[in-house]
Amino acid sequence: MDLTGVQDVLSAISGFVWGPFFLIPLLLGTGLYLTIRLGGLQFLRLGAGLRLGLLTRKDPGADGDISQFQALTTALAATVGTGNIVGVATAIGIGGPGALFWMWITGLLGMASKYSEAFLGVRFRTTDAAGEKSGGPQYYLERGIRGPFGKILGLSFAIFAVIACFGIGNMTQGNSISSNVEASFGVPTWVTGIVLTVFALVVLVGGIKSIGRVTAGFVPIMIIFYVLGALYILVVNVGELPAAFAQIFTEAFTGTSAVGGFAGSVIIIAVQYGVARGIFSNESGMGSAAIAAAAAKTSHPVRQGLVSMTQTFIDTIIVVTCTGLVIIATGTWDDIDPETGEQISAALMTGAAFSHGLPGEWGHIIVTIGLVMFAASTILGWSYYGERNVERLFGRRAVMPFRVLFSLVVFVGCTVELGVVWAFSDVMNGLMAFPNLIGLLVLSGLVARETKKYLDNDPKLRASKEEIDAFMTGTPGWEEWKTQAIRLPDKR
Repeated sequence: MDLTGVQDVLSAISGFVWGPFFLIPLLLGTGLYLTIRLGGLQFLRLGAGLRLGLLTRKDPGADGDISQFQALTTALAATVGTGNIVGVATAIGIGGPGALFWMWITGLLGMASKYSEAFLGVRFRTTDAAGEKSGGPQYYLERGIRGPFGKILGLSFAIFAVIACFGIGNMTQGNSISSNVEASFGVPTWVTGIVLTVFALVVLVGGIKSIGRVTAGFVPIMIIFYVLGALYILVVNVGELPAAFAQIFTEAFTGTSAVGGFAGSVIIIAVQYGVARGIFSNESGMGSAAIAAAAAKTSHPVRQGLVSMTQTFIDTIIVVTCTGLVIIATGTWDDIDPETGEQISAALMTGAAFSHGLPGEWGHIIVTIGLVMFAASTILGWSYYGERNVERLFGRRAVMPFRVLFSLVVFVGCTVELGVVWAFSDVMNGLMAFPNLIGLLVLSGLVARETKKYLDNDPKLRASKEEIDAFMTGTPGWEEWKTQAIRLPDKR
């Protein structure tokens, strides 16, 4: 069956959704607006958020399903994926080195969006029929914005999220793993499919506590493994870094002139691909990370909001930067593929850059293993996002069948071509972000007001649960937060 026409249509729709006249200005505008309303919180409180998430890790006596650190690593598992390897290469390959600058801007502004959606995810979370916390845009849009408008936004997000999770969070990740393992090690795709499906079943059937335990041990290792490989290359090529940074900052505002096989671009293309691939990588504004944040054991929404905000910093400012600088410093971004006579493809660009910087086959091996780990972790994170939205739509009894189905679909992704699925996933991701961004703007006053109240009393985030109860009692919204344990009915 020829799906070329369908893919062309979906690609056109995706081009509009992620284009300069729809989602990109809304994403950047929302991030900038929230940055202003929150007083640059992502810059002033980044250190406290990193300490709370990576060092303290737990909030003693707080209510929730998993620790703050596990909630952070679950969200990181979902975001640190193929976007950090192939997505960065795509942005730089089409938009030039200047695209990396716009990925940074997207990440820095996106930290305010990530904080706000995580804050709201915890602030309006509830408890389901199995006693587990449920939260995210599918709830806070409806509970925070009263009336039909909020309900429509919440339901829209839930529907788009369930559809998107099978694409960008499942089949495309499985396909990336199986195709790269086959190319690198000669393992048939069906073998990879079976192994990955069994792995997913074993972890996912245990729910968020199982996912949290796995990601807490797995995600830090995979990020450190990949970053160390990149840092070695950058140290070896340290003499090329000044020129690389000059290219990034200059071409962010001038575009890239045609060089070799590179088709050339103007500033709008650098912005478009930098922002689109930046969001694809860190998911700020999409609302997905708020779902993981809602499961955290935390004494106040501000605390988990700041922890979740560091996810965007780690994803974009650390991992994406490492990939981008390696590609630019090694000169791989405008290399010519000797077989086609054209610019090297994004799928091969990062591997070629690492191979250029590391001896023997080590570069290729590191990228392949990194891609496998990143994509496998994304499957785990997105499965949880999907199940929370399935529960919102169909009730708790639909969760276990969803976990099994999600695991089995991984095998499909590993063994079939997915051009249409990739295009469809891009559209669904964009449609997920739209109702969430509208909600963030509408609820920004509540976020700013309650954030200020908390930080005025606990600026260093060191207050105990008892101290928080004392200074928050009687303030607007606090009693609603404290009585969040109302159980959702099993059917809707």
